[in-house]
Amino acid sequence: MNLSYFIQPVHPLNRNYQEILSEDIESVILADKLGFQEAFFGEHFTDLAEPITSSLMFIARLAPVTTTIKLGSGVTNLPSYHPAMIAGHVAMMDNMLDGRFIWGIGPGGLPSDIEIFGNWEIDRNMKMVECFDQVMQLWWGDPPYNLKGDYYSGSTEITFTPEIGQGIVPKPLHNPHPPIVVSALAPYSQGITLAAERDWHPISCQYVQAHWVKTHLPKYLEGLANAGKDPDPAGWRVAKCIFVSEDDATARRYAKSADGPYGFYFSNLMKKLSGGGRLGLFGTYPDQPEKEITLEQSLETQVIAGTPDSVAEQILALREEIGNFGTLVYTGLDWADRDLSITSMELMANQVIPKVNAAL
Repeated sequence: MNLSYFIQPVHPLNRNYQEILSEDIESVILADKLGFQEAFFGEHFTDLAEPITSSLMFIARLAPVTTTIKLGSGVTNLPSYHPAMIAGHVAMMDNMLDGRFIWGIGPGGLPSDIEIFGNWEIDRNMKMVECFDQVMQLWWGDPPYNLKGDYYSGSTEITFTPEIGQGIVPKPLHNPHPPIVVSALAPYSQGITLAAERDWHPISCQYVQAHWVKTHLPKYLEGLANAGKDPDPAGWRVAKCIFVSEDDATARRYAKSADGPYGFYFSNLMKKLSGGGRLGLFGTYPDQPEKEITLEQSLETQVIAGTPDSVAEQILALREEIGNFGTLVYTGLDWADRDLSITSMELMANQVIPKVNAAL
């Protein structure tokens, strides 16, 4: 089992913006030093709790101060961009990182971002796919370009001057594109199957209950089989909120209390998702009444916390419940207690994952 890192991030609103950006950067540098294989970063334009507004800018800041860790957008919300803009940004990033870039893509899920970009009443999944397909046209089609779609259009026909390079989009390092991941939320998602057919690989979200997450694996394997590929679950990533401590009492106090950073994280996400009718993702069983889905329940059932031995056992139990997966994605939260947060990451990399892999 490989180990990755993800930050949305979600921070208290009263924290200084520069300080939390510095903290997030420091956490990724630490992950790199500890041997985490990958790190992914969310992006949101209109949310003070989730203040990374460009995952690609954040990656550019991290590229020269990390060594081996792969850096990924988690995700680039394609309906918020014009295809020409994202084609240029991603091609440049893929070349600068020289093989360390992973392109996470999605339709965008933050309600206020959806509203401000005018995407509230459209099919964002269709717009995302059109944006992606037009990026492919720009990278591998012959210029001059003439993009025509339901959501986007654009041309370089009038200004095309090949002898000086004008009107030609740069290409990424990878052909046809950098490795692609997509977030997976919905139970029994046909989108996961369609993604796998395109060689896009899912990351099951950390706030989705395990009984829903286990429905993702058959859909992923179905997509691989449809594409004529080996139905290998190694490409499946599963994210979880995890806290590791030297003693169980500290773990419970820090990660299972409503007033701790994990409580803040889940209260923030539950409020956001309840507005979109998706509170059921937090339910402990299908069709659990929403009035019974509480913060305390989520902390008890969705946060893996304890000593290294206990956390390793809980991860193995999760794998037994949902099926085999290739990468565990450790979700980084606000460093309410800096020392405990750093220690958790150190114990995760140095003790927990070796114990898990020794048992597999």
